[in-house]
Amino acid sequence: LLPSLRPPASTDDDVDLEQLVNDMNSSMESVYSTQADTAVLLNNGHGRRHTPPLPPSSPSRERLRHSQPMHIKAVRHLQEEHQLRPASLPAIPNPFPELCSPTGSPILSPIQTSDNHIVKVWSEDGAGKVVEIPADMTARDMCQLLVYKSHCLDDSAWSLVEHHPILGIERCLEDHEQVVQVQASMSSDSKFLFRKNYAKYEFFRNPLNFFPEQMVAWCQESDGSIPQSQLLQNFLNSSSCPEIQGHLYVKEPGRKSWKKLYMFLRRSGLYYSAKGTSKEPRHLQLLSDLEDSNIFTVITGRKLHNAPTDYQFCIKPSKVRSDCKELKMLCAEDEQSRTCWMTAFRLLKYGIVLYQSYNVPQQRKANLSPFTAPVRSVSENSLVAMDFSGRTGRVIDNPVEAQSAAVEEGQTWRKRSQRMNVLGSPSPLHPSSLSTVIHRTQVWFHGRIMREDAHKMMIQQGQVDGLFLLRDSQSNPKAFVLTLCHHQKIKHFQILPCEEDGQVFFSLDDGATKFTDLIHLVEFYQLNRGVLPCKLKHPCTAVAL
Repeated sequence: LLPSLRPPASTDDDVDLEQLVNDMNSSMESVYSTQADTAVLLNNGHGRRHTPPLPPSSPSRERLRHSQPMHIKAVRHLQEEHQLRPASLPAIPNPFPELCSPTGSPILSPIQTSDNHIVKVWSEDGAGKVVEIPADMTARDMCQLLVYKSHCLDDSAWSLVEHHPILGIERCLEDHEQVVQVQASMSSDSKFLFRKNYAKYEFFRNPLNFFPEQMVAWCQESDGSIPQSQLLQNFLNSSSCPEIQGHLYVKEPGRKSWKKLYMFLRRSGLYYSAKGTSKEPRHLQLLSDLEDSNIFTVITGRKLHNAPTDYQFCIKPSKVRSDCKELKMLCAEDEQSRTCWMTAFRLLKYGIVLYQSYNVPQQRKANLSPFTAPVRSVSENSLVAMDFSGRTGRVIDNPVEAQSAAVEEGQTWRKRSQRMNVLGSPSPLHPSSLSTVIHRTQVWFHGRIMREDAHKMMIQQGQVDGLFLLRDSQSNPKAFVLTLCHHQKIKHFQILPCEEDGQVFFSLDDGATKFTDLIHLVEFYQLNRGVLPCKLKHPCTAVAL
């Protein structure tokens, strides 16, 4: 019946079904034979050939012929022709060669690695700022960048602080140090702080305050007759051999006990004498070198390490990250001796590089154009008592006359305030109410901070003469406290309110000199010392990044 249903076809289109079945069976036989030759199974450690069963016998199996399918050969011919075909065609120029070349293509070109690094800096209030800097950026340039981004007043006192909270130590980076290199030596919990340090180069201005004669070896040999200029030259000159000597407490490794030793600081390192105060080479033992170490201030207090005094510092090798056992813990008897040891360590290690960093802002100020807007300075050399009663102003040299002029200026401010009270109208911005809150916008006012916190801020920003801040009094809610540093000692002066003719004034000297607000008071004592041990020079500020 099947042939009758198939339509008629030509002889060229007839398909030999028997031949097709034979070709299919031959292909299956070749596959089975190949598998039988290559399949090896492991049985009890011996290789044994496993032959798959052949399909059941059929009448057409005896007529199988071994041959290769023709379509494989045909594909090979096509591939060979495809490979040879482009060579015979004419070359067509590429209209967009820059897109195909790896160097010019934005997709095919290799990824170029940047030399910039990510650094996070923290401020005093706990806020952080992430900046991207090049690998060779110095600490001074980093501070300039943060000053620009934070809209701070630019001066040379800004510093970058390397802070290690687990070790409880910190230090100010030198202006020439590269930030990325320092960051590579820090642990994951360490961080950078951005704050002011007025004592960074103060020893160049007043070296005698930083190097007591009894601690400098050549001053003792010359009976203290060396001038301060020669004192610094001996430190900066690499051919000289300056030496700082004195007693220090040294913490014994692995213990909380301290031992008092006589120490010598030289260019080659820090030594201690094994026999009293002897300087003989056979009695000197090296405690630490200066080249691969940095000096830090200990900020954890004396209780943690059971220190004999509060004036701790330590020497940390550069390779040490967070191992407290590798620190050389030291303790001085007072703040002046601690400052002397730490300053001498910096001078002996860096030498003339510190003086060059100190001169950079000085040269920048000298190169300023005379048409540039002047930045107000509160340095002691630029603020003096003046008399403008005549046609031309004059400097008041007589201290008695300067004192009387200060009192007169205070009275003038008081009269000016009284005139404002008479002319003004009672409102939320009345001068009498404004005088009680206007000081809160100033950088030197820190609100309700504790006495201990004020001490900590003063120490962190360098205990130089004239460093000051104002805060609310803890004992008297209506009074304020002026915290001032003088001769590396922190003193507190209470500012009491006094009322006269219904007007509230503020005074430091029991009403002898009265001021309408704290801004007037600060400006007055920046010009005049008055009852204070020194003038107000450097405001203790806390910047917010």
